[in-house]
Amino acid sequence: MNTLKNSVILAHAFVGWILCAATMGIGMSVTSLENTLIIHAIGAPIFFAIVSLVYFRKFNFTGPLQTAIIFVSFVIAMDVFVVAMLVNRSFEMFTSLLGTWIPFVLIFLSTWISGLFVTRNPGKGKY
Repeated sequence: MNTLKNSVILAHAFVGWILCAATMGIGMSVTSLENTLIIHAIGAPIFFAIVSLVYFRKFNFTGPLQTAIIFVSFVIAMDVFVVAMLVNRSFEMFTSLLGTWIPFVLIFLSTWISGLFVTRNPGKGKY
């Protein structure tokens, strides 16, 4: 796979991660941490389903499983190196099921299912 294709996939993963980060940032400024984590756990798979649908309909360089692995790996890496190490200066966030592990699983599943839907129904929902 060439650099342009890799960049496209990672750009889509970045958009999903930014939407999640914005949800956390805005949520923590307007409501409790518990409410923010619930909103994030609901929003993360929705964001990634939408990002995945765009990716699979417009580009589709990778299969559903590979894309889900790339997206969730990107999110985990950004959470480790940006959020935990730079912002929070703590890895405590990884002790929370609701804060990290449930959203990671939901991001993986929503990306994978979106990819399966689009690749099995290639004519449906084209832009």
